Amino acid sequence: MKKIISRVIRFETTYSGHELFIAVGILMVFGTLVKLFGFYDFSSDWFWFVAGLGLVTEGFISMVKQRRFNQKYKILNKEEFERLTNENKI
Repeated sequence: MKKIISRVIRFETTYSGHELFIAVGILMVFGTLVKLFGFYDFSSDWFWFVAGLGLVTEGFISMVKQRRFNQKYKILNKEEFERLTNENKI
């Protein structure tokens, strides 16, 4: 499982995940227009399936970016900050 996740993360870092999110949105718009104009009648379950893919994509993008941020920066609470500043004063 870790191997699959690392491959997916490498794919995301190579290719921008936002492009995939935009593509899912465009697919949803065109699918909705096709159904509204009566060119093709398909179940609304497909719409929600594509919407779910878009949400998963956006969640994955956010998760990867948050992990990168957490690896790059350390968030200190007030006590840790005061301890570090007091150690540096002496």
